[in-house]
Amino acid sequence: MKRLIFALLLILFLVSAAIAWDNKFEKEVKTETSAVKLTREVARGGYDVVTTEELKQWIDAGKEMLIVDTMPYVASYKKAHVPGAKQFLFPIPEMNQWDTNETAGKSQQDYAALLGPDKEKPIVVYCGFVKCTRSHNGAVWAKQLGYKNVYRYPGGIFAWKGANYETAQVN
Repeated sequence: MKRLIFALLLILFLVSAAIAWDNKFEKEVKTETSAVKLTREVARGGYDVVTTEELKQWIDAGKEMLIVDTMPYVASYKKAHVPGAKQFLFPIPEMNQWDTNETAGKSQQDYAALLGPDKEKPIVVYCGFVKCTRSHNGAVWAKQLGYKNVYRYPGGIFAWKGANYETAQVN
């Protein structure tokens, strides 16, 4: 009986290992797709990127910058955002023209007012996670409005939480 249980456990382990091995390759295709999409967006947008660790270091060092959360206010920003971030909603599809319906009724001038008059100040724009393109839209429009030091934080709030960093909420 012990041999039968051992044999069944061994078979279960081998099948699980085989499934995990196969999934490893399938997951790599998805990772590659996301990486290439992000690379092409960054190249088109003309902005830079910042990692979770780099952004945390900047915040801890008191670096002068503006952090923009492009997620919906009630569904996301209000519940959890990177400390110090200001909210400005952008849509998920690439936004080639400004559409106030897609930006919660806000205009380019509203976005420029949030970003401020200093075109050299670092601007960090993020959304939920790497595949989300809200941050791409926010970074592109910051560049189009003439801001020079624009960064996209692609990992967004998911990576921030994944690193176990403290978030801020709106009461």
